[in-house]
Amino acid sequence: MLNFGSLDESAQFRDQQKEKAGPVTIINTFVAPEGKEDEVVAAWTDDAEYMKKSGSLLSVQLYRGIGGSRLFTNVAVWKSTEHLRAALGTPEFASHLEGYPAGTVAYPHLYQKVAVEGVCEGE
Repeated sequence: MLNFGSLDESAQFRDQQKEKAGPVTIINTFVAPEGKEDEVVAAWTDDAEYMKKSGSLLSVQLYRGIGGSRLFTNVAVWKSTEHLRAALGTPEFASHLEGYPAGTVAYPHLYQKVAVEGVCEGE
């Protein structure tokens, strides 16, 4: 079962989803229980395949920490918070949370691009 934590107590993931914004990027870091890294990847793969079927997921990429790290980070771009909220709110998605090995913790947070002149483009 997947458990959730927060990296920013001032902006909880549940509250962020109430904002009307788009596109939005969810950056979700998972901590895999020791020896369960392959199970976390398998569970994440099931999630990603399900989410891709929604038609509202614009892109997705999984990253893995190096050097023996048990961290994985999912970076996914959605059309909007409304689309993300709809996908997360289905009974099918809820059943996917059971696929993660016990002790897995996720730290999801929503972001939007920031324009920094001469460095990177915004929306």
